[in-house]
Amino acid sequence: METPCYDTLILSDLHLGSELSRARDAVRMLKTVSFRRLILLGDIFCDLNFRRLKKEHWHFLSYIRKLSNPKRNVEVVWVEGNHDQGLTDVMSHLVGIEVYQEYIWEYCGRRYVAIHGHQFDRSLINNFVFGNLGTWLFLLLQKLDFKRKRFSRLIDRLNTSWLRLSPQVAAGAMAYARLHGAHTVFCGHTHEALAAEQDGIRYYNSGCWVSPTAHFITVDENEVQIHEYCRADDSDSGEERSDADSAFAEFISESGLLADAAYESVGS
Repeated sequence: METPCYDTLILSDLHLGSELSRARDAVRMLKTVSFRRLILLGDIFCDLNFRRLKKEHWHFLSYIRKLSNPKRNVEVVWVEGNHDQGLTDVMSHLVGIEVYQEYIWEYCGRRYVAIHGHQFDRSLINNFVFGNLGTWLFLLLQKLDFKRKRFSRLIDRLNTSWLRLSPQVAAGAMAYARLHGAHTVFCGHTHEALAAEQDGIRYYNSGCWVSPTAHFITVDENEVQIHEYCRADDSDSGEERSDADSAFAEFISESGLLADAAYESVGS
């Protein structure tokens, strides 16, 4: 059976650098789906510290760079998330793609907008310093957690529920779409895949790639779909630091850039 070619594929919240990141599975998924546009909908990184990146994290970035090659005829779009802030210029050079605050496009007579969603998270806006401290503590917890990271993932789910992020972000996103004349709006941020509709505006959340069940979204001429990716989680590879360093060197070599201090010092 021929693999369908979607107009757009959307994924978000991969959190490269996190112990929970399923970068290897994300690459596997991308290699099995055909699409003309890829939207990385924010929080592709966990923070600014490149030293946390594992071998499979560098391989994901390398694959994104290959996809962005004009010969592939795939448009690759990176929409900045709150965890990606500060990396825009670096990633534009390393991966060879443009980074947006939001991305708007039209397809089959419909107007779509993709925005990460942290802009509608009142708890993050009102407690920026507290949010950064929480991120640091959560990364520490992941280091201390057992191999399967079940406790860390439980905390992530409870955080979303306790802060009521999903309805809060959905409401803000649909209001934003209406203001910009869009029929459909896509967000990430909440780590909870969701579809909703209000007053003719459709909202979709792409979930995340840090939980046992990951999600991505496809858009074609007939519909928008949320897909599950349920491959067994093997993100904890137990790799040595030298493996990640080797993958970094390979990525830099492929990108045609020198591994100079400007990149190695990010987050150090």
